[in-house]
Amino acid sequence: MILTGAEIVAETLTEQGCRTVFGYPGGQVTDLFDALYRRKDRIRHILTAHEQGAAHAADGFARATGQVGVVIATSGPGATNLITGIAAAYLDSVPVVAITGNVPCSQIGRDSFQEVDIVGVSMPVTKHNFIVKDVNELADTMREAFRIAKSGRPGPVLIDIPKDVQEAACEFTPHDAPVEPEPLRCSSNHRLQWAADRIIAAKRPYIYFGGGVIAGNASEELLAFAERLDAPLGCSLMGLSAVPSGHPRFLGMQGMHGHYAASVAEDESDLVIALGVRFSDRATGQKERFSKNFSIIHIDIDGAELNKNISAQLTIRGDLKDALRRLTAIIPQQMHPGWNTRISALRSEEARRTAASHARQQRAGFLTHFEILDAVSGAAEDDAVIVTDVGQHQMWTAQRYPLKHPRTFLTSGGLGAMGFGMGAAIGAFLATGKRAVLFTGDGSFGMNLNELATAVSVHANLVIVIMNNGVLGMVRQWQTLFFEQHYAATTLNRKTDFVKVAEGFGAQGMHASTPAELETAVSAAFSQDGPFVIDCAVNCDELVLPMLPPGGSIDDIITEIK
Repeated sequence: MILTGAEIVAETLTEQGCRTVFGYPGGQVTDLFDALYRRKDRIRHILTAHEQGAAHAADGFARATGQVGVVIATSGPGATNLITGIAAAYLDSVPVVAITGNVPCSQIGRDSFQEVDIVGVSMPVTKHNFIVKDVNELADTMREAFRIAKSGRPGPVLIDIPKDVQEAACEFTPHDAPVEPEPLRCSSNHRLQWAADRIIAAKRPYIYFGGGVIAGNASEELLAFAERLDAPLGCSLMGLSAVPSGHPRFLGMQGMHGHYAASVAEDESDLVIALGVRFSDRATGQKERFSKNFSIIHIDIDGAELNKNISAQLTIRGDLKDALRRLTAIIPQQMHPGWNTRISALRSEEARRTAASHARQQRAGFLTHFEILDAVSGAAEDDAVIVTDVGQHQMWTAQRYPLKHPRTFLTSGGLGAMGFGMGAAIGAFLATGKRAVLFTGDGSFGMNLNELATAVSVHANLVIVIMNNGVLGMVRQWQTLFFEQHYAATTLNRKTDFVKVAEGFGAQGMHASTPAELETAVSAAFSQDGPFVIDCAVNCDELVLPMLPPGGSIDDIITEIK
C-alpha cells in the first residue's frame, strides 16, 4: 500500500506493539500527529505539559514494563526539551525511542526557524540515532531503532524525520510481528568454570547486583544463586526491587548512602560477585581503597563496563539470566556458618543505629522520613509502583521502602535528574494500570509540577508525597558536613502552598505536620482514585545517613551526627 512518511511512522509504531506514545505537537510534526489522530483507535497519544515530562513518561512506561517507551516532539526547542529525559534513560539503560520532526531537507543547515541538529546534540546520550532523508528507508529505520533499543544492554534511540519526508509517499509493506532483539550473548563455559572454582574457594562471598538483573529478568536466578552460595546480597540503587526488600539474604543498597550492613559486609568479604553493575563512583567511593580486601568476578552483558571503573580479577561478558543458571548448576551447595554469623551481627548493629537515628529525629519535633515512609508503605498496595525524584527523599526511600516485586522502583540513578518523578509516575501508571506513589522533595517537585495537569487529564491513580523541608536538602547536607554550614543558594524561602497548587490543577491534597495529620492524609489519599498530594513538613537538618564522604571510603563512613 502507498502511505506517506507520517502514516508509515504511525503504522510501524502499531506494528511494533506500541499502543501508547507521549509527546507534544508542533509545526514540524503536524503530519505525524494527524496520522496518529486517524489511528486513535489503535494508538493513544498522551499530551503532556512539557516535552521533558513526555520523555520521562516514556522512560517510566519502559521501566515499569520492560517494553520500549515512545516519545514524540517537534523540531528545535521541542527536540532539545527531550534531552534531559533521553539522558536519564541512557544512563539507566532504559529502552526508549524518541521521534523528532525537523525542517524539510532543503532547509537543513540554513538556520531555519526551529532548526536544531538534534542528531548531533543527542549523540552523546543515545545508544544510536538516525536522521531519515529518504521515505523509502523510514519503515526499516523505525524497526531498526526498536531492535537497537531493546537489544543487549537497553537504551534510547532517536529518529529525526524532516517534514518533507513525513509528507512524501512510498510503498509500505507491514511486518507480521515486532522485531526481535539481537540474540543475547552467552558466557563461555571455561570462564564460567573459572568463576565457579573461585566461588567454591571463597570463605566470605558477597553478591553485588545492579539494574542489569532487572533488565535481564534474572531475579529468580539471582535468588537461587545466592541460596547455592549461602551468600548475602547487596545492590546498587538501580538494583532495588530485583529481590524483595524483606528477603533474608538481602542487606539492601550499598555505597555512599547505602545500608551499613551491606557496605561493611562487602568490605569484609573475600570475593565479590558483581552482576549487572557498572561500579559508579557513588557505589565505590575511593576506587583505590574500594577493593582492597576482596577479589571481584564481574559479569555483564555490556563488555564496555568490564574493567572500566574497577579492575576485576575475572570478567565474563554474557546474559545474566543464562550465566546465573549455568553457574548455579555447576557449583555444589556451599555453607558459610561463620560468615552468616558476622552478617547477623552487622544487621543487629545497623538496627541499633537506625533506631537511635529515628529517636534523635523524633526529638526535633517534625515528621521524620521513617514515619512518612512507614505510613505510606502500610497503606499502599504491594504492587504499587514506587517512583522518586532526586535528593534526600530519594535516598531515604531507597533505604527504607519495602519493595516486593521487580520493576516497582523507578528512580533517576545515573543522571540524577530532579523533576524525573512526575512524568515517570504518569508513565508507570499508564503502562501498568497500578497506583504509582511518587516520593519527592519541594525542590524536585518544583521542577516539573506542571505535569499535575497531565496526571489530572489522564485520571492517573497517583499519590504524590512531598518531603518538604524548605531547602535543597542534599546539597544543604553537603554544605553542613563539608562547607562550614555556608548555605549558599539552598534555602528556598518559597511561599508555595502545594495543596492549593494541586487544587488549582484539579487534583486533591492535604498538609501533614504531625503523625495524626499524616495518618489522616494517607488514609484519604489511598481511599480515592486520581492524583493526590500530601505535603509533609520535615526538618531541614535531617540528614541521609550513613554517608561515605565524597572521595572517601568505607573507612570514613559517617553513621551519626551528634
